Amino acid sequence: MISLSIIIVSFNTKEVTFRCLTSLKKNFNKYPLDYEVIVIDNGSEDLSLEMINSLSHNWKNLKVINAKKNLGYGKANNLGLYVSKGKYVLYLNSDTIVSEINFLDPINFIERDPKIGGLTVKVVLQNGLIDPASHRGFPTPWASLTYFLGLEKIFSKAYLLNNIFGKYHLKGRNLKNIHEIDVPTGAFFLAPRKLLNKIGGFDQDYFAYGEDIELAYQIKKLGLKIFYYPLYEVLHLKSTSGLKKVNSEIREKTKFHFYDSMKIFYRKHYENKYPWIFNQLIYLTIDLKAKFSK
Repeated sequence: MISLSIIIVSFNTKEVTFRCLTSLKKNFNKYPLDYEVIVIDNGSEDLSLEMINSLSHNWKNLKVINAKKNLGYGKANNLGLYVSKGKYVLYLNSDTIVSEINFLDPINFIERDPKIGGLTVKVVLQNGLIDPASHRGFPTPWASLTYFLGLEKIFSKAYLLNNIFGKYHLKGRNLKNIHEIDVPTGAFFLAPRKLLNKIGGFDQDYFAYGEDIELAYQIKKLGLKIFYYPLYEVLHLKSTSGLKKVNSEIREKTKFHFYDSMKIFYRKHYENKYPWIFNQLIYLTIDLKAKFSK
């Protein structure tokens, strides 16, 4: 068994996928490790597959799977998990740039504590700020309400109130220190293969978005911890996400899956805890948020 399998899903992101893969190869040239990179192409129409195949000719660690159609994020990642051989698995977005990461270090951090079920590094955006999606609490009704109403932002500088109004993005925690979180982003999600096999990988009820939250929930449900490990960082370009696509049809489909994932997660984990009328208000709020979002 090799140490690390890196699974990447590609869908019409030729340029950024190229940057991601070349950054990985350069990183491993500097920090050697027994690893494999598995790219699942979800039926791209922008010559992504041809580009990836070309890179694989001179990179024995790179493996390519042609899904031939868009399977969705979770199902494609599960396909990669099925064929992978690493003791640890890293889910990595195609729009990330990896540099200066000695993967032995975060792997050793996990291995020191059998109660650790997952880890993410500091994921930063092009503006230099942390990607909010990489450092989250679970979207409970209260956490979601305070975030959507803007209370999290209003009270962000009031340290004593962060733990009340900033639960969704865990505003009360120091981003310079290693600490436990609830939810990392699927853009960089490292976990032991044994655990992922036990859970079954990503929940395929989600087509796109929400899979990382569900996976984190299942890890926590087993009594395990997920850590934010800011000793290393990756760049998340994020501008290539479906919500920002120029193509209006793709953008609308992506928006549907984005908000539908909220309903799926709520239905699975919170609906049975609240009265019917409260649940209907939650679903109505999500629908209104989707309708009036840009």
